[in-house]
Amino acid sequence: MYFDEDPFGNMMFTIGPIFIFVVFIIIIGMFIFTAVKGISQWNANNNSPKLTVPALVVTKRTDVSRNRHHTNDHTHTTSSTWYYVTFQFESGDRKEFSLTGTQYGMLAEGDLGKLTFQGTRYLGFERRE
Repeated sequence: MYFDEDPFGNMMFTIGPIFIFVVFIIIIGMFIFTAVKGISQWNANNNSPKLTVPALVVTKRTDVSRNRHHTNDHTHTTSSTWYYVTFQFESGDRKEFSLTGTQYGMLAEGDLGKLTFQGTRYLGFERRE
């Protein structure tokens, strides 16, 4: 009967490729899930009616992410900012939308007017004067 001197060393050659394959499949699965979710949301928005309703700007918020990239002797920092505004309807319901920086800058908390949207897609806000 033959006994290997290092049974765990041979196991690494067996388990290693399987582990790498499983991680690869999980990553590909996450990409596919994200793509399908995005296409599904886009389709749902396109099939939703365009609504214009009275609304109040309740809150504004930003989400900033910073990334550092190290290359040779240099460090580069990049940042991305996402803008969100929450509107309240006459019924008391609230809905948050993602806006561009320009759209975000044109609104102030407490603004009252007519909100136009389609599903989760912000289309505009006309302030009441």
